[in-house]
Amino acid sequence: MTLTQDDVLRRTGGREVKAIVFTAEQIQQRVAELGAELTRAYPDGDLLLIGLLKGSFLFMADLVRHVERPVVVDFMVASSYGDSTISSGNVRLLYDPATDLAGRHVVLVEDIVDSGNTLRRLLALLISRRPASLSVCALLDKAQMHSPFEELKFVGFEAPPAFLIGYGLDYAEQFRHLPFIADLA
Repeated sequence: MTLTQDDVLRRTGGREVKAIVFTAEQIQQRVAELGAELTRAYPDGDLLLIGLLKGSFLFMADLVRHVERPVVVDFMVASSYGDSTISSGNVRLLYDPATDLAGRHVVLVEDIVDSGNTLRRLLALLISRRPASLSVCALLDKAQMHSPFEELKFVGFEAPPAFLIGYGLDYAEQFRHLPFIADLA
């Protein structure tokens, strides 16, 4: 489905975007592929998917529907942006998952890996809880913005160096509802 400029303006409340970076159709196709990749990578054992809220909620909901094996779902909330378009570097853990990680295959589900600061802190915390394995599934990766992560094993798309909104990604808590991902600039 091709969106017109009027469609985009209606969905964004009149806010113009620079460009649609990934369409709803591209996102849904890639999420289905990621679900199949996770199914193949973890054919057995206890699999726990931990969504990093709030940004991952749409991605996580769509992703688990494409994982064709039993999974347990939990969430974490961490903050490093506030109302800014640049990470503050100060990561605050606001909600910790209640599920015991010991002995489970754990996949942290992220909307976007940007600077990597939040992810580094969370991985250290999760590793300390003795999972059988730990990996990251990110819809978007700004690989040019951070050093590599061994745990980042599942990536939907390489993201451009832009401030992106939509499909869970926000600017000051707005635009998460968009079915596409756009460059806000």
